[in-house]
Amino acid sequence: MSAMPQGQVDTVVLIHGLWMTPRSWEGWVDRFTARGLHVLAPAWPGMDLSVEQLRDDPSPIAEQSIATIVAHYDRIIRALPRPPIIMGHSFGGLITQLLVDRGLGAAAVGVHAAAPKGVLKVPLSTLRSGFSILRNPANRNRAVPFTQDEFHYAFANTMTRADSDRAWQRYAVPGAGRVLFEGAFANIDPRSPAKIDFGRDNRAPLLLMAGELDHVVPASVVRSNAGLYQKSRALTAFEEFPGRTHFTAGQDGWEKIADYALDWALRAAALPREATIASETPRR
Repeated sequence: MSAMPQGQVDTVVLIHGLWMTPRSWEGWVDRFTARGLHVLAPAWPGMDLSVEQLRDDPSPIAEQSIATIVAHYDRIIRALPRPPIIMGHSFGGLITQLLVDRGLGAAAVGVHAAAPKGVLKVPLSTLRSGFSILRNPANRNRAVPFTQDEFHYAFANTMTRADSDRAWQRYAVPGAGRVLFEGAFANIDPRSPAKIDFGRDNRAPLLLMAGELDHVVPASVVRSNAGLYQKSRALTAFEEFPGRTHFTAGQDGWEKIADYALDWALRAAALPREATIASETPRR
């Protein structure tokens, strides 16, 4: 592993995504803790229950919205003594960007982040991954079960079916309909909660990571997301990893992905803020 963290940054806040709970970060929590960091992986509001409990009673999932999730993590982060590194996966990556837009964090990483308003690419694999929810407008106010077949296509498309089913059993929960509808229709909603000021210069450094084989958020979507930040002079980076699916946080080889994310964030957070602003043109 790399060196222990230095400087004022001593905390990482991990934000899970749709169809997941904080359990999805279990390997990352242990790995970052071993690096000497204080690691927080709070659930979305009201979802601080086990995977099994949320499957039995998914009503806390149905209550989620992008605005309430952002407000929840905003309170947690502002209560910390120092700005943390913020990392989010999938919709957690969108939440991460919204928090950074509020001026929070010392550095941030979106891991296969769901697209904010302004990203126009909608690949067929993305639509197929969310079809179980989006096919019925009434699902907007529901928590919709995520079947083993759907998980295998959306998250674990390179895994054997047996391994995929084991991962589904350990990690998957129903999906929050309102959150997915808000994300899917952000570009036609003038009051979208997924709106970001991409031209903000005084924000934390941001890394957007993508996976070559991701069906939910293909690399082309993350690349388009990163391109919107060209309006800003703040440090933005994009990195695509070969062979990675949407289940990158638990897929074989996740350690390399976790180390890359943390090493980048620690380096960026240690820079003087003026060094994270390009003097003439945006740095990528």
